[in-house]
Amino acid sequence: MTNPAAVLDRVVTDLDQLLGADALMSLTDAERRVVLSAAGDALRRVEATIIETVATGDPVDLPHGAGCRNVNELLQRTLRVDSRGAARFVKAGKVVRRDVDLTSGESLLARWPALRRVMLDGAVGTDGLLAATGPIESAGDRIGATDRWKADDVLAGVARGHVVADDADADADARFATAPPATPDDLKMVAHAIAAQLDPDGAEPAEQRAMNRRFLSIGRMHDGVYPVRGNLLPETYAQLQLLLDAQLNPKTDGPPPPEGVTFRPSEDETSTDDEFNSDPRSVLDARTRGQKQHDALAAALGIAARHADMPSLGGAAPTLVVHLESADSSWASVPGVDGPVSAAVARHTGCTGAIQRVFTEQGRIVGITVTDRIFNVHQRRAITLRDKECLIPGCHVPASWCEIHHVTEHSRGGPTSTDNGVPLCWWHHRSLEFSGWEIRMHDGLPEIRGPAWWDPLHHWRTPRLSLPDFAFT
Repeated sequence: MTNPAAVLDRVVTDLDQLLGADALMSLTDAERRVVLSAAGDALRRVEATIIETVATGDPVDLPHGAGCRNVNELLQRTLRVDSRGAARFVKAGKVVRRDVDLTSGESLLARWPALRRVMLDGAVGTDGLLAATGPIESAGDRIGATDRWKADDVLAGVARGHVVADDADADADARFATAPPATPDDLKMVAHAIAAQLDPDGAEPAEQRAMNRRFLSIGRMHDGVYPVRGNLLPETYAQLQLLLDAQLNPKTDGPPPPEGVTFRPSEDETSTDDEFNSDPRSVLDARTRGQKQHDALAAALGIAARHADMPSLGGAAPTLVVHLESADSSWASVPGVDGPVSAAVARHTGCTGAIQRVFTEQGRIVGITVTDRIFNVHQRRAITLRDKECLIPGCHVPASWCEIHHVTEHSRGGPTSTDNGVPLCWWHHRSLEFSGWEIRMHDGLPEIRGPAWWDPLHHWRTPRLSLPDFAFT
């Protein structure tokens, strides 16, 4: 009888020789693709070995004999995976487990016999097995054993790359064609379609479970950021994903980064003397996709806060109360935020919502500013009509999505009027102080002066003018 451990030891020895010889360093791209395909074949069989070992063992005696609480802990220690990874192997083991007949002692069929065979043949791994069985298993007893076995045969064929031809009159052999083996996503899609046919009434309990599981939780601030976790309903996720896709569209400049973040690499990352690696125009976007999605959500929230349907607080526009120790303080505190924030953040927020500053000295209130009101809806419409989009040349964020910036700050006597307001997108509004762009108003029209890379002459220019209506004949 073959010793399973000895077979695996030989595999490990061969892999050690492969990895220790630097043989992978000199491969061509074509050879690397072959290696990855072969590694996938090996990986799926190793996973099948783990799953079958778990499925054929006693779920109590196996871990207890090793001094572990359960199979999950045993797998964590033996495979060196985390709890989540171990749980996936445990779940897959239950799918292919074969119980023993109490009278004859013979092994019974697995819950999913055809998929088990496919797994042992190396056509699917853990992810594929769970993707194929998950949607149908979630229906519980509403799908009987007979229907489940039919689904098992279909999914096993899909996993092997067998597809049914459209010609129903063809003979049995001709009706089946071979396609590339299915990915876990492919199997999940087919499994969902099968579950919808076998359990047409299952949508309602599934929807109720989803409603009960929906939540959004914001943790306490740690290292300057707030952790967010939760479960989104499908329609909520779809709406959010559309907003993110609109901001992450490669045809746009992407979502605006938060204040203080520039695209320019640091001097220790790139040499300014290297014309191919330097970024004098600050146009490279080094943000990760996760960071871009955060910034896209921030921009979307800003747009939502300015929407006419957004409820007011206490009969007035939402007012941000900012506490500063003195008028020239660089730090401020905001109710609801665990730590201090930059006074510049509060200053920019004053253009999108109402803001009131409270000055204290040794705990005593020494000054209160009146609430700095935002531009009202009529002013926003007029400014939007005049300027069309973000004032910075080359930025085409629609003015209706922009924040209205006080050209002369309100704190310096600048009025909240159309002659003192221009649209700036979230990023350009927050980067205005350090980006090199300058804005002024001249006879009621905005003018802009750009950094040297954009305009070496450094002239004041009108970025765009509203053209008069023409009647074409």
